Amino acid sequence: MKKINRLGLLTSGGDAPGMNAAIRAIVRTAIYENIEPIGIYRGYTGLIKGEMEVMHSRSVSNIIQRGGTILKSARSKEFMTKNGRTQAFENLQKNNIDALVVIGGDGTFTGARIFGEEFDFPIVGLPGTIDNDLFGTDFTIGYDTAINTVVEAVDKIRDTADSHDRLFIIEVMGRDAGFIALRSGIATGAEKILIPESKTYIDNLIRLLRHDWSKNKTSGIIIVAEGDDSGGAFEVAKKVNEKFDQYETRITILGHIQRGGSPTAMDRVLASRLGYKAVKALVEGEKDVMIGEINREIVYTPFEKSIKHHQTVSLELLEIARVLAI
Repeated sequence: MKKINRLGLLTSGGDAPGMNAAIRAIVRTAIYENIEPIGIYRGYTGLIKGEMEVMHSRSVSNIIQRGGTILKSARSKEFMTKNGRTQAFENLQKNNIDALVVIGGDGTFTGARIFGEEFDFPIVGLPGTIDNDLFGTDFTIGYDTAINTVVEAVDKIRDTADSHDRLFIIEVMGRDAGFIALRSGIATGAEKILIPESKTYIDNLIRLLRHDWSKNKTSGIIIVAEGDDSGGAFEVAKKVNEKFDQYETRITILGHIQRGGSPTAMDRVLASRLGYKAVKALVEGEKDVMIGEINREIVYTPFEKSIKHHQTVSLELLEIARVLAI
C-alpha cells in the first residue's frame, strides 16, 4: 500500500451546510497524520484546470459555523468525458497528490467511481447533500440544517395563514426524494404532505380540505416536494382552486434558501466525524467508498452501491403524517 503524502479534497455539486465543517476536519486530520492537504477549487472543474493550493490548519479557522463551501463548488460536464478525466489525473500526478476526498452527492460519487476505476486512484467520498437520498448513511451532511430552515420559514408562514384564513401551499426542494418535505411537514404540523414516493390524488386532497373546512378550520399548510407527481405548488394550487374555493390560497417557493445558512450542531458534528474518518479510511487502505453513519456507527459503502440504491422514505413517518393531520 502506497503511503499517502499529499491528499486532495474538493466539494462538488450543490452546496450543503456542513461542507466547511467537513473540510476543516479533513484538513486538520490530514495534518495530524503528517499528510499535506491540497484544496481543489470548484469541484472536478478545478481538478481539470489545476485550481488547487496547499492548505494549513489556519486555512480552516473560523469556518465550522459557515454555510456553503470555502472551496466553491461546480458541476462539471467535462469530467464526464474521458479526456476531461485524463487531464484531471495528470494534474493529480503533477501535484504529487496520492489520494482524494470528494464531498457531494450522487453525481459526485458517480464521477469518483468511474475515475477510480479508470486510473486505480484512491478516492473516498462524504455524503454532502441536503436531499438525504444517498444509500449508506442515515443522514447526509446538510440535511438537518435544510429541514430546520424549512421549519423556521413554515412556522412564520403559519402565523400569517392563521391571521388571514389562508391556505398556504409551500414548495420545498426534493426533485427525486421527499425527505425534506416529509420531516419538515411533520415538524410543522402540515395538513398535507406531497412527496414523489407517494402518488398524489387531488380528489383525496380536496376531501381533506372539505373535512377541515367543515370543522371550522379556516387556514392550513400543504408542503409539496418539487418533484411530486402533482407538478409542484403552482399546479396543486390551480387544481385546488378549481374544485374548492373556500380557502384563499397563497403559494410560497422556498427555493435556495434551503441550501444556505449556518449548519446545525448535528450537521457540524456529523461532518466533523465523517471528515476525520475519511482520512483514517484512506490511511488504512480503503478506497472507492462513501463514508456514512448508520445507527451512530461509521460504515463504508461502495460508490456503486451508494448511487444505485437510494435511501427510501420511512413508511412509519408517512403514516404518522397522515394520522396527525386529521
